Amino acid sequence: MATAGQVATSRQLALALFDDTNAQGLPLDAARSDIGFARKNVLIRIIDLGVAARRLIDAAYFIVAQEEQVRDLYDVELDYFKWLMRYSSRNNAHLEQVITESQRALIQATASPDADGVKPFGSVQLIGRISYAGGRFQFRVPPDLIGIIRGPGKSHWLSLRITSLFTLSYARVMYDHLLPYADEGITGWFELDELRSWQGAIGAKAQEFKYFKRDWLAPATEQINEVSDLTLAYETRNEPGSRKIGRLRFRIQRKEMAERVLHTHEQAQELYKTLKQEIGLSSAQLNQIAADRDTYTDERLEQAIERTRFSLKMGKVSKSPAGFFMKALKEQWVVSDAERQMVETQETIAMSSRRESEEKEQQHTRMALRIAAQNVRAQDRMVDEIRRGWEAYEAATQKQREDWRRTYKGTPAGRLTLRRLGIDPVAELAEAIIQQYPDLKDGFAGYVFNKVKPAVNR
Repeated sequence: MATAGQVATSRQLALALFDDTNAQGLPLDAARSDIGFARKNVLIRIIDLGVAARRLIDAAYFIVAQEEQVRDLYDVELDYFKWLMRYSSRNNAHLEQVITESQRALIQATASPDADGVKPFGSVQLIGRISYAGGRFQFRVPPDLIGIIRGPGKSHWLSLRITSLFTLSYARVMYDHLLPYADEGITGWFELDELRSWQGAIGAKAQEFKYFKRDWLAPATEQINEVSDLTLAYETRNEPGSRKIGRLRFRIQRKEMAERVLHTHEQAQELYKTLKQEIGLSSAQLNQIAADRDTYTDERLEQAIERTRFSLKMGKVSKSPAGFFMKALKEQWVVSDAERQMVETQETIAMSSRRESEEKEQQHTRMALRIAAQNVRAQDRMVDEIRRGWEAYEAATQKQREDWRRTYKGTPAGRLTLRRLGIDPVAELAEAIIQQYPDLKDGFAGYVFNKVKPAVNR
């Protein structure tokens, strides 16, 4: 954790950089619940950078940290980059001013004095070349900074979600300076000149504490308490032997996660993908949302997504899902409890109907199996009777054989079989003819079995 001396030496905003989760010193659940920057404990100053330009740098460094490989030129979709930096203006001229401002800003790093009392110093641009055209956004980051962004090192977690909510530059600066003290709960005593220097040039009136408090300190503290994961309070101390306030320190508490209601940039990416790929929003529609993010909050976007998905499932979206979504978003359509209950009831009825249908189908299947089994048994029995009937015929006397052949011709089954096979029913039914026709032999053997059945069963 940064010491009071280190923070005092850093006279401007500490650079918010990405770092590996293991280097953040955070619990796993915190690391999973939020994606953002890791602020290094190296003493780094950003000189005179506005809120919008800081968001641009945040978005660019986030992309650098998330890429699997180091790139000379980073290339992403323009709409996605605007989404990450929560850029709310459609004015490209203003975006170009923000780009120019971010390119002019320098990171100035200092460290503790060496043995000769000389304090090392270095500076580098925050970001290099930036261009956008054809819906793409391209930028370069100095190689030295890429090593810091992606490399190891002790750091303090800095949420992208929180920093994107700041509208006051001094609130953002103050938040970044005080965040290292969040776990300690209290800072050391800051000289007022040190607090004033965090912002850079703030005007001569700020030299008086009442104006510094009114125009800078109080509004920044109020915004930090409102939008961030910290709650601040401060106390003052007079200069020795004087009633003039000369020092100030902060007491800091972390809010509970439920109170913070943070939406991570991982969630922001998923939300963006849902709107772009699933719903099919155009660049113009995404820009329209981005231009009024104070109104179109993540919660409201998620409600409109749910309404769109629900209506698609119910078959109520006949044209453009994107158009339906935009209307649902603007008119704040939600899925009502009554609709949910209706769908649950319909699903319950449908499930019951499916169960009944499955039960009937199973009953029919069981019946068919029983019938098939009965048919198999009957067929087996018939084959057995034919075999036993023919055995009885072969065991009979010649006279008995002739008598059975003669009487078989007079039976309805015998006459039908002979007629079907084209055999003269008047002519003598010789054994050779019976052997010649399998159907005739089976029918005749069955006839013999029925004649001798009482004797066979004995």
